[in-house]
Amino acid sequence: MTFSVAAALVLAMPLVCAAQAITTNPSREFQEHASVGVRALQTWYSKTTGLYETTGWWNSANAITVLDNYMELSHSKEYRPILDNTFSMAQHTNKDFLNKFYDDEGWWALAWISTYDLTKNPKYLSMAEVIFKDMAAGWSDDVCGGGIWWSKDRQYKNAIANELFLSVAAHLANRVADPEDKAQYLSWAKREWQWFNESGMINAQGLINDGLISKRPRACVNNGQTTWSYNQGVILGGLTELATAEKDSALLDVAHSIADAALHQLTDTRGILHDECEPNCGKDGVQFKGIFLRNLAELEVVSPRPEYKIFAEKNAASIWLNSQGDHHQLGQVWSGPFDAGSAGSQSAALDAMVAAAQMNRPQTPEAFQEHPKVPPSNEDD
Repeated sequence: MTFSVAAALVLAMPLVCAAQAITTNPSREFQEHASVGVRALQTWYSKTTGLYETTGWWNSANAITVLDNYMELSHSKEYRPILDNTFSMAQHTNKDFLNKFYDDEGWWALAWISTYDLTKNPKYLSMAEVIFKDMAAGWSDDVCGGGIWWSKDRQYKNAIANELFLSVAAHLANRVADPEDKAQYLSWAKREWQWFNESGMINAQGLINDGLISKRPRACVNNGQTTWSYNQGVILGGLTELATAEKDSALLDVAHSIADAALHQLTDTRGILHDECEPNCGKDGVQFKGIFLRNLAELEVVSPRPEYKIFAEKNAASIWLNSQGDHHQLGQVWSGPFDAGSAGSQSAALDAMVAAAQMNRPQTPEAFQEHPKVPPSNEDD
């Protein structure tokens, strides 16, 4: 394994000199690490199902999303056939990517939005709209005064399903061409955020707990359950998209507040992110931290903060140095040691590496930049 200047950020080695810092290209370095990691990720991919072995249904949506983001970063088209194969084959598992859980649907909607951003093929955006329509049917005012249910059993209102509903609505509002559709998605995003912000799920420490307990038919309180890293992440992407649509910097201020709380309260003394389930997070929890980094990168593009880039660099470098197997499998505990790789832990680690590379790209950030309006094409995937 080659030692890197980026890895030195984690170890805080005193021999890293200014000349080394000047000649180093962190973006390229992290991109190269991601390239190796993506190849390892694909060893778990099944062409037959369009999904990733060793992980679950919604987790495969996140693996597709990081594949999109890697290809956008690297300007590669190598894995585009995977996108089209999954779009076709995974529907044999769940047609139109719909199932019992509204949060599962949200992950797939975001995956196809990111695929649309990469390819500009309208079929992917149309699928996200189909999924969103089903999610919207989960909205209910009769319990907790609003919000969507976690599942179609309609027993629990939680953070992740509603954060995803916000994010999908805001993403669509910034991409669809029809003014009426745009207004509808924006209205849903604003309605969701108003409810979420008043729901009590954001606690006194500025972090988001898992969900709500119903006290009376329309009144609910924070259930005090785990402040998972992905709950601090998805909200960042949703608020960033809504701020872009509304040109409202106050929404970015809220996003920064949540991001800062996570960076201070969910990290160890070296700034490495952890979830409390470690080292046994199962097939789901291993993906949570990557989702946080991915959404932090979305916020950083629109409203950059130097501490976000430092945080991303430290975590990506620590993964590469301390949590990597013999065949470039990447583990769930980013501070190490490496335990075992899976498609879930691999995609999360790749989210961190892609985020670190993205944050180091030369760019001139513009708050509330418009998403490019590219006419629909029939481009092959």
